[in-house]
Amino acid sequence: MKNKFQFYVMISIVTISGISQGMLLPVIAVIFEKEGVSAGLNGFHASVLYLGILAISPFLEKPLRRYGTKPMILIGCLAVWSSLFLFIFIKGFISWLVLRFLIGVGDHMLHVGSQTWITTSTDKSKMGRSLSIYGLFFSVGFAIGPILSNTLQFGEYVPFLISGICCFIGWLFVLPLKNSIPVSSEKDSSNRSSFNRYRLVLKYSWVAMLGPMVYGILEAMLNSNFPVFAMRSGFSIKDISFLLLGFTVGGIITQIPLGYLGDRFGRGKVLKVVLILSTCVFLTGSFTSQFYFIAIVLILTGTLLGSCFSLGLGYVNDLLSEDLIPAGNIITGMAFSIGSVSGPIIGGKVMELFPHLNFFISISVLIGIIAIIFALNSVSLKSVNKSEEQLKIGS
Repeated sequence: MKNKFQFYVMISIVTISGISQGMLLPVIAVIFEKEGVSAGLNGFHASVLYLGILAISPFLEKPLRRYGTKPMILIGCLAVWSSLFLFIFIKGFISWLVLRFLIGVGDHMLHVGSQTWITTSTDKSKMGRSLSIYGLFFSVGFAIGPILSNTLQFGEYVPFLISGICCFIGWLFVLPLKNSIPVSSEKDSSNRSSFNRYRLVLKYSWVAMLGPMVYGILEAMLNSNFPVFAMRSGFSIKDISFLLLGFTVGGIITQIPLGYLGDRFGRGKVLKVVLILSTCVFLTGSFTSQFYFIAIVLILTGTLLGSCFSLGLGYVNDLLSEDLIPAGNIITGMAFSIGSVSGPIIGGKVMELFPHLNFFISISVLIGIIAIIFALNSVSLKSVNKSEEQLKIGS
C-alpha cells in the first residue's frame, strides 16, 4: 500500500510538472509576441528552461546515489514553485530568463528523482505499463497547462499564480514520503566516476535516447514557435490552446496502448514505426492552413509521438544494467533537453529566414532526419543487454 501511495504521489508530481511546462511556454510566447519580441529571441528564451536541465545534469548522479530520490524531488519542487511565484513580482526579458533557467533545473531534479524511483522499483515485465502511466499523467498536465493561457485576460500574473499553487501543493505531499536510495552493485565503488558511467550509458543506449530527443524538439517547437506561427496565420489564443490540446489528447489516448505494445513487441520497434509515420503526417500538414485540418494533423501526431519520451525512457532502462539506471535517467533528460533547446532556436530562425514557409515542414524535416538515424542504427536488445563489458563495468 505504501508503494502504491508513493507511486501516486510521483505521478501527481509529474502531472504538476506538466502543468507548469505546458503553461510556461505558450504564455510567455504570447506575452513576448504582443510586446514585439522577435521570433528568434522568443525561441531562444524558451530554450533557456532546457539549458537549465543541461547545466544541472552532470551534478545530479552522485547526490542521487548518496542521498536518494526524496531530497532530489523536494529541492526540485521548491525551485519550481518559488520561481513561478517570482514571475508575478518580477518582469523583464533577462529576469524571466533567469527564472526559466531555475525552473529547468528544478524540473529536471524532480523528474530524475521520480523516474529513478519508478524504474528501480518496478518489475521489468511491468515497465511499459508504469512508464506509460507516468507519460500519461505528464501529458494530462501538459494538456491543462496551455489552457491556462486563457487566464491572461484576467492579468499576466494569473497563470503563474495558479501553476505555482499547484506545485506548492505537490511539494507538501512529498514531505511525508519515505526516502529511496538507488541500488548499487558491489563493484560500484567511489573510484568509478560519474563520467565513466555516463560514457557507458551513451555507448549502450544512445539510440534509445533519440525518442526523448524527438519529444523534446516537438514539445518545445509546438509550445513556443507554433503559437507565433498560428497568430500570424490569423488564429486566436483560444484557437491555439485548442490545437495544442488536440496534440496532447492524442498522446493521452495512445500512451498506455503504446506502452503495452512496447512490452510485447519491443520498444525499439515501436519507436521506429511512430517516428516514420509521424514524419509523413507532418508533411501532409504543410498542404493547408485550415483550422480543422491542422487540428486533425496535431491529434494524429499526438497519438504517435506523445509516447516517445516514455517509450525511449523504457528502452534506455531495457538496455542498461541496474546500477546504470540512475545515470541513464539523467542522460535521457539531457537528450530531451538537447531537443528542447535546439527545436525552438531552429524553428525561430527558420521562421525569420523563411517567413512564408509552412511551420510543419521544418518539424517534418527534423523528425525525418532523426527517424532515419534511428532506423539505421537501432540494435538488437538482446545483444546489448547481455554485453559482458556492461555487466562487468568497473571490474
